[in-house]
Amino acid sequence: MAYTHLITVRELQQLKAAGLRHMVFDCSFDLMDAGAGLQQYHQAHVAGAVFAPLDTALADPGVVEPDGRHHPHADAASGGRHPLPAREKFAMWLSRVGFANDMQAVVYDRQGANFCGRLWWMLKWAGHDAVAVLDGGLQAWQAAGGPVAAGEEPAHFQSNFTLGAPLRRLVTTAEVEAGLGGTQTLVDARAPARYRGEIEPLDPVAGHIPGALNRPFGENLQDGRFKPAAQLRAEFEQLLAGRDPAAVVHQCGSGVSAVPNVLAMELAGYPPAGLYAGSWSEWCRDPKRPVARG
Repeated sequence: MAYTHLITVRELQQLKAAGLRHMVFDCSFDLMDAGAGLQQYHQAHVAGAVFAPLDTALADPGVVEPDGRHHPHADAASGGRHPLPAREKFAMWLSRVGFANDMQAVVYDRQGANFCGRLWWMLKWAGHDAVAVLDGGLQAWQAAGGPVAAGEEPAHFQSNFTLGAPLRRLVTTAEVEAGLGGTQTLVDARAPARYRGEIEPLDPVAGHIPGALNRPFGENLQDGRFKPAAQLRAEFEQLLAGRDPAAVVHQCGSGVSAVPNVLAMELAGYPPAGLYAGSWSEWCRDPKRPVARG
């Protein structure tokens, strides 16, 4: 049985006990301190877990120009603060850490599923369906007495991960622009004050894309775990208010914390929605693009 959305602590323990081929990824991160995630991993992680660095494995690290400006590589799949790497480069990283096409992937963090969803979505985008978020994250694993380790883990033998057809839809800035005022429904996962443009700690412009609805990603959780499917369904029905769920495109600041909304809609029974990975950080870099506030 493949786990494709969530996996409980008990299910992961059973998977391990059965000796089924799998790999666990720790995706811990801190937007304000890029080195904090690795430090947290070294302090404690699910025993055997591989660290997945957001800035270098789950995003294109880019290049720094002589004048100090930072740009993504020409083959990056999106822009913004955390540009998606080319699918081929992502497959190379998976191969280096030993992840293979016949493995179950389990992803987690200790920040309320804020960051591990990125790897969940990217594996789907790479054509790999057997990937699930550990519901409750590291905290749930520790509370259940699951084994943890500190420091580094032994390296795995290199594999040869092969890309498949994308199972999730990446939406470009051009597509978002073309959809303004049409049937497209943008859902912005940032905190309400950032959405309204009252504060902006990370990007050069405050506000949101015109017409976007606001659903902070943390609203999908209750006591650290995803809410029941029926509750999520009711909340998204209220948010969409009759809009076509098939026309939903999720976004946030840099395309990372939007993914819990993507996952939550699928848990609620909706078909997979699009992800605008460049999100607000890519949108607001062009002063000609419209900005809404309030």
